[in-house]
Amino acid sequence: MKRILVTGANGQLGKCMRDSAQNFPDFEMLFAGKQELDIDNSDSVKEYFSKNKFDYCINAAAYTNVEKAESEPKKAYKTNSEGAKNLAVQCKVNNTTLIQVSTDYVFDGKKQTPYKEEDTTNPINVYGASKLKGEEYVQAFCDRYFIFRTSWLYSQYGHNFLNTILKYSKERKPLTITTEQTGTPTNANDFAKAILETIVKGSVDYGIYHYSNEGEATWYDFAKAILLHTGQLDKTKLVKTKHYSTFAARPKYSVLNMEKYCNTIFNKTINWEKSLQQLINKGI
Repeated sequence: MKRILVTGANGQLGKCMRDSAQNFPDFEMLFAGKQELDIDNSDSVKEYFSKNKFDYCINAAAYTNVEKAESEPKKAYKTNSEGAKNLAVQCKVNNTTLIQVSTDYVFDGKKQTPYKEEDTTNPINVYGASKLKGEEYVQAFCDRYFIFRTSWLYSQYGHNFLNTILKYSKERKPLTITTEQTGTPTNANDFAKAILETIVKGSVDYGIYHYSNEGEATWYDFAKAILLHTGQLDKTKLVKTKHYSTFAARPKYSVLNMEKYCNTIFNKTINWEKSLQQLINKGI
């Protein structure tokens, strides 16, 4: 039986990982929130690993507020970079395979075709830069690792685009949504399952992988699909805009190419709108 640590247990991915764990009874999974394990603190991480033996560590802990990171860069780097480094160091010492979660925001969005793993990184905001530094630390300090870049994560948990649109539609607030950015909405439940399937396979093809749902959309497309599948489209004033002012710069195109993941790890993915519809149909 494989023993697996999941950090960031109280975040949306951590909660989706907990739900997915029910379908993997052969795994012994330990979920640690910030109170149980503060990855920002190297001594805390060292002590935690000295008391527990893990085959895998899934790092779902992150500073994810893209806007706020611009005014709180030290906090973003502390968790997304130094936290990843602390885990990487202890994973190497303890022969633990590290699965690090990263982001499409490591790219600048200037391409017009899906980004491959080997494409040049060039983050244009603090969040993306802090996650990229985390990737670099993992590669420098850990031998056995998977870095999964994903995009536009949403779920039934926490603060995300899906829940924001649902909240505003219930309050009958008009929505002005940008068409300027294109990416792939990714169901965090699918991502959690994909990570655990990677462990099931026992792959030793370590490195960087891209994972998202299939297809691409603008934020406007995403909002329209949410309203359509919840029966709120005709009841909500939805307006598209090309320009939408944000504090943090965001890549205009950040669709990820998943050929490497599908060919090496697991060949099954699902279209973003189909996955969204399935989640909504569960009655979130």
